[in-house]
Amino acid sequence: MHEVTFMTQGSYHQFCPVAMAAEVLCTRWTMVLLRELVVGSTRFNDLRRGVPRMSPALLSKRLKELERAGILTRIVPGDGGTEYHLTPAGRDLHAVIDAVGLWGQRWFEADVSLKNLDPSLLMWDMRRWLDPTPLPDRRCVIQFLYPELSPAQRLWWLVVQPGEEVDLCSVDPGFDVDLYVSCDLRTMTAIWMGVITVRAAREMQSLTLTGDRQLSRDMQTWLGLSPFAAEKKRAREALG
Repeated sequence: MHEVTFMTQGSYHQFCPVAMAAEVLCTRWTMVLLRELVVGSTRFNDLRRGVPRMSPALLSKRLKELERAGILTRIVPGDGGTEYHLTPAGRDLHAVIDAVGLWGQRWFEADVSLKNLDPSLLMWDMRRWLDPTPLPDRRCVIQFLYPELSPAQRLWWLVVQPGEEVDLCSVDPGFDVDLYVSCDLRTMTAIWMGVITVRAAREMQSLTLTGDRQLSRDMQTWLGLSPFAAEKKRAREALG
């Protein structure tokens, strides 16, 4: 049985469960890292893609801290690579992460969120939540172009193969492209967060879709959207 232990350095020295949990969960990057673990990332490189601005050294440190705290455990499968799996205590944080995300979606203005643009994180999230159900039963390749970004960040490909995990590429995978998606990063982030729809972005001419008509027509459905996108913003209502 895994038991959660607590850090002594920087302790609040309070018996309150909120204070005790905060000692484990509220160090820098820890909640964001837990978000990645909760949604199923288990390999170091996959975790890095979910927290692209976190240094590898700090990521390694936080993983060791969470292991010592009894929140995750390391497993070495047959291929020899290390995987990080949540313990029952770690899995119990799913509701906590959801609650924090819903609170942030509800009370932070969209303009505030959209100041924090990151193509790597956006595309990684889109890969994770893409719904292949509306797609044709064949390989589908979708290219995203963000014209205003540097060459290294401008082009991305999502490769959807029936029965396989969606693959995200930042280098041309060499397949024929079924749908070309061109827009600025802010627009695509706003669509992903549920601030605007695909249709609205096209009507504003902020989004251009070229290629397969079915993929183009169903983009709002297969894109999946952020798991928090359906939560209504309330910050402006509170100000009113």
